[in-house]
Amino acid sequence: MAPNAAGRGAIRVSMASNEGGEPFIDFLERHPLTWERLLHVLPDGVAFVDDEGIIRHANGVFTALTGYDLDELVGRPVEDIVPSGARAAHVAQRRRFSDEGRVRTMGRHLNLALARRDGSELAVDIALAPIVLDGRRWIITLVRDTSAERSAARARDEIEQRFRLAFEENMAPMAFTDLDDRCIAVNDAFCAMLGRSREELLDGDSSVFTHPEDLGITESVQQRLLAGDVERVRYIKRYVKPDGRVIVVEISKSTARTERGDILYFVNSERDITDELELADQLAHQALHDPLTGLANRSLFDDRLAQAFERVGRYGGFGAVLLIDLDDFKGINDTRGHIVGDELLAAVAGRMQSVTRASDTLCRFGGDEFLYLAEGLASDEEAQQVAARLLGVFDEAFAMSATVVEQRASIGVVSFDAGRADRDTLVRDADVALYEAKRAGKNRAVAFDPSMHHRATSHFELARELRHALAADELAMHYQPIVELSTMTVVGFEALMRWQHPTHGFVAPSVFIPLAEETGLIVELGAFALREAIAAAATWAPDGPYLTVNLSARQFHDPDLVATIERELKASGLAPGRLVLEVTESATLSDVAETLDVIDRLTSHGIGIALDDFGTGYSSLHYLTLVHPQIIKIDQSFVSPTHDPRTRTLLETIVTLGQKLDVEVLAEGIETDEQLSRLRALGCDLGQGYLFAPAVAAAEAAALATRRFGV
Repeated sequence: MAPNAAGRGAIRVSMASNEGGEPFIDFLERHPLTWERLLHVLPDGVAFVDDEGIIRHANGVFTALTGYDLDELVGRPVEDIVPSGARAAHVAQRRRFSDEGRVRTMGRHLNLALARRDGSELAVDIALAPIVLDGRRWIITLVRDTSAERSAARARDEIEQRFRLAFEENMAPMAFTDLDDRCIAVNDAFCAMLGRSREELLDGDSSVFTHPEDLGITESVQQRLLAGDVERVRYIKRYVKPDGRVIVVEISKSTARTERGDILYFVNSERDITDELELADQLAHQALHDPLTGLANRSLFDDRLAQAFERVGRYGGFGAVLLIDLDDFKGINDTRGHIVGDELLAAVAGRMQSVTRASDTLCRFGGDEFLYLAEGLASDEEAQQVAARLLGVFDEAFAMSATVVEQRASIGVVSFDAGRADRDTLVRDADVALYEAKRAGKNRAVAFDPSMHHRATSHFELARELRHALAADELAMHYQPIVELSTMTVVGFEALMRWQHPTHGFVAPSVFIPLAEETGLIVELGAFALREAIAAAATWAPDGPYLTVNLSARQFHDPDLVATIERELKASGLAPGRLVLEVTESATLSDVAETLDVIDRLTSHGIGIALDDFGTGYSSLHYLTLVHPQIIKIDQSFVSPTHDPRTRTLLETIVTLGQKLDVEVLAEGIETDEQLSRLRALGCDLGQGYLFAPAVAAAEAAALATRRFGV
């Protein structure tokens, strides 16, 4: 469609001649096909639309954009290539545009689209120019494909959105800092961590809120990054908040670079680890100290003893190990309860600690037994003087919260010098001497003599009797209920072994279980416990309470353990999901790979895992992530009343930790309504103890299974 002279006048095109040649417009009039060539070399689609909105001509780019052939386009209303939802509005806009006669340029970003022949829509930008040809109004329509630009814009929007999520809305504190450590961008979490506003932080460096003793840490780190020694680094420093509180922060710093590799700025992702470090310190302290008394535990004692042996071997002199056992302490627990017993243990520890020399170590060995390591002695007689000083703390009665207790103790003493090669038998020899002190009437200290080894003979005799007890049905399993504290209903039972000796009567598990461990009989006892307990639980209702059974260290590492459990479950018909196996961390730490393999094999059958005595040994957050226990069992020492705020805080922390990790928390040794109320207030899931019931025979356990306490 070539424009004529009338059109030329309407659009007022001025085309001068070229160096005296004919005007360019005259050239076009004599060569009408040149208009077609011009249309088809234009990069945009071009269409001529008459004042009725009918397409009269288009170039090749326009047909390609719409998907129509030229023959299909010519004579078609322009609204046919307008998306259906916009056609009505387009008619009104076209007529108004035609009447106004204004030019509409491209680049207005109106999010326009063409309706293509195949039904798809194509993102475009459109420019319009009204002209008059032969007295008629026409609209020259230029169409440009903007789909790539819009895709790029969407990609930019997505990048910006991801940035907002990754930086601005990230819950982790983040900051961008320049090469001089000045903040150029911070997110809300960073401001909240420091207790400062964005305005306070921007354009300032970290020295403003860094602890004075940690100034220079960031600068040295950045020098390494700027020198190219590392690409990213992680370090710890302290910040001071406006209120003076000091927090410890772990910082991960990396570099943002240009395409040429030049450093633009540093990206800092930070984490307040103050509470985490405090908890780790508490757990580390707990790993080496007894939670009830605060004294060193056996692990710390063993380490100190090894150092003492080394010093004696190097410098000479004497050392001594004293084993202190409270006389008739079991009667205190039986007659006045474990709460008074625990108070007494703490009071005894406090008094002995008051006479402990700075060079010595006092340890709670377990139960009512304590170990004392005396160093730098000049003779065996000085060891007896230490023993006399320890016995002296029992001269005065102990005033408990509800009673006064006259308590005495017996002590076994064994000395060592550079000539003693074996430190591992010191505690055993002290135990032999302690036995002699008890036999001699108690409330005294006795030094070890090699002739006392007949005590060892009695030890082996008891081991023989224990083996006989297993064959003679003197051992039996009892069951202590596990109560869901929110509903006060029984949800499980812990299986506990009891030994009724035909002549000595009841033998405490604290006596025969360690003996079984030493002699290797523990594997047979463990198999007996599993067999009896699983068989008993199978007689309870099919949807009844679950059963927990303790596994010793040797039993856990027994290669036949999983096969034994599978066999007993199959024989009894008990569903695997109703069996929970209790393990201690120390029982499984010797070979972590083997531990995880055994646990995976057990849990694949649906058998649950409970982590026993959590917080009293080596327990750690890392261990929890490896084992994934179903239940964490809090030791009785955390449940018993204590004046140590650290112990109370640790109890709350362990309960909260269980909630965060979706692990049930079970508190042992609940004996009073006050303890129960506190645990329920903390949100502790489960509990067991004498407040509910002692361990009972299987028949009584079945009756307790439907009991609801406190109702």
